[in-house]
Amino acid sequence: MASYYYLISSLPALRSDSAMPVSYDRFLDMCRTAVSARVFENLRNLTLNSCEGPLLSQWGTFYRNMQHELNRRRRERLGKPFDTSILADYRTRACIDRAMTAPDPLAAEQIMLDAQFEYLDSLVGLHSFDNYVLYGYAVKLRLLERQGAFVKERGQAEFERLFEGIKQQIMSV
Repeated sequence: MASYYYLISSLPALRSDSAMPVSYDRFLDMCRTAVSARVFENLRNLTLNSCEGPLLSQWGTFYRNMQHELNRRRRERLGKPFDTSILADYRTRACIDRAMTAPDPLAAEQIMLDAQFEYLDSLVGLHSFDNYVLYGYAVKLRLLERQGAFVKERGQAEFERLFEGIKQQIMSV
């Protein structure tokens, strides 16, 4: 654990409204000599759906419930049947409500990312130099990595391409 003091204190701060200050690979390089082989392997294989490690089972439940609620709302909006066996908690429903009424998909993603960061902060709580902090940091990095894949210009170009195709189909009828 002594090696965690230097490692964790040297990690750059993560914010949901900022770009990744360090890549996940760089984060792993920093962890390589400071953590056990088992912890390093867990971090190396970590995804947003991982369940093995401190705080990851609670995170996994939260993340799956958020995804389920988002999918349920989308299906409901399209008039398709949806599974009602999993009920999201009030906080998750409120987050998805805000995301579904966002002005654009990027704003919706930001709303969900903010909620995910807040939830991870609540799981880490008062932990300072242990695996809770390390795994919470790793999940946040994975979230920022995912968020970085959304490029507004590419999304706009794809929307315009799809819309042009629809217009062409309508004109040919």
